[in-house]
Amino acid sequence: MPSVTWGVVQGRKEKLVSRVIICDYLKGLGIIPDELESLELPSTVDVMRERVEFLQKLGLTIDDINEYPLMLGCSVRKNMIPVLGYLEKIGIPRAKMGEFIKNYPQVLHASVIVELAPVVKFLRGLDVEKQDIGYVLQKYPELLGFKLEGTMSTSVAYLVSIGVSPRDIGPMVTQYPYILGMRVGTMIKPLVDYLVSLGLPKKILARMLEKRAYILGYDLEETVKTNVDCLISFGVRKESLPSVIAQYPQILGLPLKAKLSSQQYFFSLKLKIDPEGFARVIEKMPQIVSLHQHVIMKPVDFLIGRGIPSRDVANMVVKCPQLVALRVELMKNSYYFYKTEMGRPFKELVEFPEYFTYSLESRIKPRYQRLQSKGIRCSLNWMLNCSDKRFEERLQGHYIEFESIGPSFCVGGKLELPGGEIVSDEEEESDDEILYKRTVSL
Repeated sequence: MPSVTWGVVQGRKEKLVSRVIICDYLKGLGIIPDELESLELPSTVDVMRERVEFLQKLGLTIDDINEYPLMLGCSVRKNMIPVLGYLEKIGIPRAKMGEFIKNYPQVLHASVIVELAPVVKFLRGLDVEKQDIGYVLQKYPELLGFKLEGTMSTSVAYLVSIGVSPRDIGPMVTQYPYILGMRVGTMIKPLVDYLVSLGLPKKILARMLEKRAYILGYDLEETVKTNVDCLISFGVRKESLPSVIAQYPQILGLPLKAKLSSQQYFFSLKLKIDPEGFARVIEKMPQIVSLHQHVIMKPVDFLIGRGIPSRDVANMVVKCPQLVALRVELMKNSYYFYKTEMGRPFKELVEFPEYFTYSLESRIKPRYQRLQSKGIRCSLNWMLNCSDKRFEERLQGHYIEFESIGPSFCVGGKLELPGGEIVSDEEEESDDEILYKRTVSL
């Protein structure tokens, strides 16, 4: 009678022979089985063939399998089908399932109940919309492997602590899910601390992150600090950096030196604006760095074509850079109303180029008609540079306020007048709120 020991040895021999046969099969397909040495393989080639063919039907190639051969240790029925069924259920299209597995093959080892479902529940708890779960996971599939009590929770808690609204966390994650994988101490906090050190209020920074969460992905040392130094080297004043960043946060992540060099040369050559004037333009409208030069020239050519000297046009652009982003069709309408109805000299347009940034139908015409009906003659600045409420107060008072210097102008927000007076429809707002409301991406 054979001994028990003989049976164990014989079983081991059969497993070894089976393993050799399976490895030879995989090698014949071009799959390198070296990483499978410590993995328990199926007992027959047929089972392994089933796994390989199932993965190939998903769209994976032999090269994809070689990138992560451990996926061959997953059972089709016990691992692959339950996981893929759950992924499809939460919104990942079947047509893109192969690409998803290719990007994150480790998911095939996961337990639906213990590992995957809790992560999806966590995302829903952050107010990520149900229909967006699949989109979020396709962008960042590694989320399915994170521990809930680890990086994901701490990054969310920190963002809320600096002023990010909890209800905006969901949209932020949908836009840029990578924030859930960022370590607070080494990635998020150093960037936040640096931007605050430049003079950017945390409240404004929080509003920026709510709208553009991808800013957190900018490399602090290689990109952000380099771009801030670049702005300063091109003449942007340090005290203007918070306003520049708040108006155009993307400027922190652009290949800025090349863009600024190109635009500065263009402004000097075509618009006759010197480097100092160019720096003032960037301070008032940093989006200029990304504006195509042919777009810039259209409003400029329009103004020169109306007989305004090129030197005066250059001064107008420095004073109100928003001119170069306006549609010429709208400028034409405003110009012809100015010329035919208002009959004012060009000098006033040069002194107050902001005229072109106001709506002809909703502000210029109605206010001009009110002034005409009352027989009041005033500057463009006095007529346009105030809220509707203040304009009515001026008309009722039948007086023209003293004007020493023009306002500092920024499209879409408050206008700061001499003496620190703020003209707006709203009163009693903090400096942080004022700065935020002055930030507009054109």
